[in-house]
Amino acid sequence: MSASRDRVCLGAVAGAFGVRGDVRLKPFTADPEAIAAYGPLETEDGARRFEIRLTGAVKGGVSARLSGVGSREAAEALRGTRLYAPRDALPPPEDEDEFYQTDLLNLAVVDLSGAPLGTVRAVQNYGAGDMLEIAPSEGGKTVLLPFTREYAPHIDLAAGEIVVDPPEGLFGDAAEEPPTDDPPDVDRSEGEAR
Repeated sequence: MSASRDRVCLGAVAGAFGVRGDVRLKPFTADPEAIAAYGPLETEDGARRFEIRLTGAVKGGVSARLSGVGSREAAEALRGTRLYAPRDALPPPEDEDEFYQTDLLNLAVVDLSGAPLGTVRAVQNYGAGDMLEIAPSEGGKTVLLPFTREYAPHIDLAAGEIVVDPPEGLFGDAAEEPPTDDPPDVDRSEGEAR
């Protein structure tokens, strides 16, 4: 999740923790404690910046003190606030098969022949792995494509595109007959369906 390619959303305030102004943070980093490693984080609109000092682990995240937040009420008022770091504060991916989600957003999606299929709108994960949410070029509902080497064999960030090999019919390229609830015609004299 990102406000722009220049900033990366590293987490969100999930609510207050205790009575002295600590917050519960839901980190979007691989290592939950890494959320405090990138310097001050700022709100989506850039209006507020927070130094983060981790105070412990909590279910689904970490507890932390944010600079300038000194009461439970102030901490609770931040519930839902997303926290961003500059993109250049993050280390480069460790290998060629790793990408920051923000780098994938708005990339053109083309098939193996180079034909345009759509644009990456989001990267989702419902528990079974990352999925590219793609807005089709022809319009209509977005489609989800597993973000695996099998379905997305080539990502060229410099060119701004992802080459995909989608399952047949995902982008409406297969002429499928709509299902029917009508039973097949039956010739009762022969007892067979036609």
